[in-house]
Amino acid sequence: MSAERSTAHLVQQQASRGFWLRTLHQWHWISSAVCLVGMLLFAATGITLNHAAKIEATPQVSNRQLELPAPMLEALGTREEGNAPLPAKVADWLSRELGVSIGRRSGEWSPEEIYLSMPGPGSDAWLSIDRETGAVEYEQTRRGWVSYFNDLHKGRNAGPGWGWFIDVFAIACLVFCITGLFLLHLHARQRRMTWPLVGLGLLVPLLIALLLIH
Repeated sequence: MSAERSTAHLVQQQASRGFWLRTLHQWHWISSAVCLVGMLLFAATGITLNHAAKIEATPQVSNRQLELPAPMLEALGTREEGNAPLPAKVADWLSRELGVSIGRRSGEWSPEEIYLSMPGPGSDAWLSIDRETGAVEYEQTRRGWVSYFNDLHKGRNAGPGWGWFIDVFAIACLVFCITGLFLLHLHARQRRMTWPLVGLGLLVPLLIALLLIH
């Protein structure tokens, strides 16, 4: 009877192990597929950020000047100071003329001018409107593709949509790593170097942080 119980218990253990292996493998490959491209991007930009001082870039500055038509100048209204977006019709007109997206960016209003700071990934830009004459000046500085992807890595001036992507990507990476850890646990008996290598992956950065970072 005890032999039968032992056999049944062994069969149950194997079934449970098979279930967790299938489940973990499924979540592992799904999360790896979701975060693959993002992980390649963040790994590559990790290298470029680490050597940013050695990567030379020549900023390209463009400057444009134009004048608001009288109806657009009137549409600015009588606000004297504070922070507020441009009226929708003025923002749309400037977006078409300049080929940039202004949308509902908040501007700094004063009796003399309206100033908009318009930074983006890999670039900086600003726009000013003379409230008396309607003169518009727009300047943009582009720092190249490496700077663009570096800023995406940091989530700098990339907007809320990119911020949501980073959150989803981070969750997928966590699922990938956690399921990988459990798979290591399930396969550790057949692979003796599993835990020494995991320990090495923890020990190396810990020692560098303790001994070499001042």
